[in-house]
Amino acid sequence: MIKEVSGDILLTKADLLAHGISAHDPFDSGLALALRERWPSLVKDYRHDTRSKSIHAGDVWGWAGVQEGGGVRKIVNLVTQDTLGQGPSAKPGKASVENVRRALQSLAKYIQQEKITSVALPRLATGVGGLDWDDVKPLIAQYLGETGVPVIVYATYRKGEQADEGL
Repeated sequence: MIKEVSGDILLTKADLLAHGISAHDPFDSGLALALRERWPSLVKDYRHDTRSKSIHAGDVWGWAGVQEGGGVRKIVNLVTQDTLGQGPSAKPGKASVENVRRALQSLAKYIQQEKITSVALPRLATGVGGLDWDDVKPLIAQYLGETGVPVIVYATYRKGEQADEGL
C-alpha cells in the first residue's frame, strides 16, 4: 500500500524513515539538515562509516538511534544524487532516475532483510535532487509497492503537523 499524505515527516510513526542524499552529502539543506539537527550522530556515523568504505549512487545506508521520549528511530540514507568533485570540496549533484531506481531496489531488499514494517519517505529526489515527481512516483510504486509493507509518501510538508498515515 502506498499512501500520499501531508504533514511533517519527522513526526512519522513509520518503522523506517528513508530520504535521498549524495554519497558525500553535507546534510546542510532540506530534510537532510532537519535529520542532522535532530540526530547529529546520524551524520557523524555516516561520515565515519563511509570514510572506511566507499558508498555509491544507488546504495543505501541504514542507521538506528534513540528518539526523544524513548524508542528507536530507523533511518535509511538513499544515495540518489551524484557527487560533484572529490574530497573535502565534493558537493551534491543532481539525482538521476537511474540512481533512484537502483536506490529503491536496494531499499526493497533492505526492507525484507531488516523486517521493516512500514516506511515513510518524502517526494524522493525532487527537491535538491531536481527530478520531476512524475518520473519518481512510478518507481516508488514499482519497487516498494510489492514489499507488502505500508509506504507513506510525504507529498506536502507541513511543519509540526502529524499526518494521517493510517498506521
